[in-house]
Amino acid sequence: MYPQEFLYTKEHEWIRVDESIGTIGITEYAQKELGDVVFVELPKVGDHVTAGESFGTVESVKAVSEIYSPVNGEVTAANPKVQANPEMLNADPHGEAWLIRVRLSDRREIESLMSADEYEAYIRQEKAH
Repeated sequence: MYPQEFLYTKEHEWIRVDESIGTIGITEYAQKELGDVVFVELPKVGDHVTAGESFGTVESVKAVSEIYSPVNGEVTAANPKVQANPEMLNADPHGEAWLIRVRLSDRREIESLMSADEYEAYIRQEKAH
């Protein structure tokens, strides 16, 4: 269910890194927990994001949730399709509904993130509690 080429956070974000650019989104698990997404707030191109800190919000019919960056870097793109059609997050969170692209400050930061298998084990553990 979770793409092997992605890395994951305990806050339920994913990142796919190509060279020095990371594409960031929320996981299938996160969108299910949120329910129907109705609004997404993202940073602007040129903004800086900090690992472990919020860079935007996702609003659903249930709640407003912060989105946390898995890395430090500069925003190179914010997905205009998701901002115009936030419900895309429910339909395709690992594909067309990516949120932002970031030029990584230090590629070594991704070494602390979870693999798909580790993330799936983490979710199983979360559900057990």
